Amino acid sequence: FNFQALGLAAVVLAVWMLTDQTFLMSLAQEQHNFNAGLYILLSAGILMLIVAFLGCCGAFRGSQGMLVAFFSCLLVVIVAQIAAGAWLYTNSDRLEELVKSSVINTVKNKYGEDPAYTEAVDAFQSDLGCCGATGSADWTGSKYATRDPSIPVGLTVSGDANNVYKVPESCCKDKDSTACKAARNIKVASIVSPAIYSEGCIDKLMDALNNQKNIVIGVVAGIGILELLGLIFSLVLCYGIRSSDRSKA
Repeated sequence: FNFQALGLAAVVLAVWMLTDQTFLMSLAQEQHNFNAGLYILLSAGILMLIVAFLGCCGAFRGSQGMLVAFFSCLLVVIVAQIAAGAWLYTNSDRLEELVKSSVINTVKNKYGEDPAYTEAVDAFQSDLGCCGATGSADWTGSKYATRDPSIPVGLTVSGDANNVYKVPESCCKDKDSTACKAARNIKVASIVSPAIYSEGCIDKLMDALNNQKNIVIGVVAGIGILELLGLIFSLVLCYGIRSSDRSKA
């Protein structure tokens, strides 16, 4: 039952993220890489459902062949999880830089151009209380800022202290306040208004993940223990079935 629940959860999560293209983490990677990761998650969930089916049928029918297949598939899943965990640990710094560059690219080139990315960035900034990848200055020279009709064309080119860039409404601490509209037009190299979120979304995201680190470790450890118990019980059942067959013979 535990493996069925895990597999079903992975499948539902992957399908939800694939169908909801405004899912927040989609802005953290190029779309094709993000979708590839979701298809891997979907495949892993389906494999877990197959593993659960083999385990249940093998135990219910007393089939040694099914239990061996269950053991083999579960062992493959565990090895893959260990390999994935090791890869994530050794490449954590590189992944953070990749996420940062991808978010900056989304801010610079996709916000205001692609509705899905625009909605995702707005939700991301509002929910985390942040602005841009590393700060509001990430919006300097963005397509969103440079095509805004409320800013004169001569003031939208970055690099001069008198130039102006605009941040989205989702960067405001209070979108409905009168201070928000004026604070969204920011001079390059000037002090950002207190009405605008000062922190970048990458730092906020890393803080949120670090705050939940112990919970994630606990969940992963619990899943690992369940999987190891599954291996042990399948071996015990196989041994019991073999002993029963020998006694009947």
